[in-house]
Amino acid sequence: MGLFDAMNVAASGLTAERLRMDTIAANLANANSTRRADGQPGPYLRRQVVLQEQSPTGIGQSPSFSTFGDFAASMTPGGVAVAAITEQTDGTGLIHDPSHPDADAQGNVRTPNVNAVIEMTDLITATRAYEANTTALNAIKQEFMRALDVLR
Repeated sequence: MGLFDAMNVAASGLTAERLRMDTIAANLANANSTRRADGQPGPYLRRQVVLQEQSPTGIGQSPSFSTFGDFAASMTPGGVAVAAITEQTDGTGLIHDPSHPDADAQGNVRTPNVNAVIEMTDLITATRAYEANTTALNAIKQEFMRALDVLR
């Protein structure tokens, strides 16, 4: 795996974690929304980003029995990709407020399934993962600089 491959893996992690943070921010912003984005009544449903590993791509033919060096030379790492953004339909609440404009015939209003504590915990996790990928990119940059210094 070369330095550019490592940069691509770290960059894919940065992109994925940024999308996670944007989704968490949208969840927190809509924590009290009783209408959907299309204007229909119904609570905002919590969204969650599902990440998956991108499969490595082969560069050349890999031998049937290889050493680690041969394997590393024949594969390019894939990094991380966003598999989906899912909406969680469970956990919505129900409050009785007949004066609310989105109340049903019985006076009940369905509330979103967004829990601020869970969202903030997920935000901390996504922020730490983003920082780890930034640290990896900085280390790769330092390796590039060392390689250039050797050439001088």
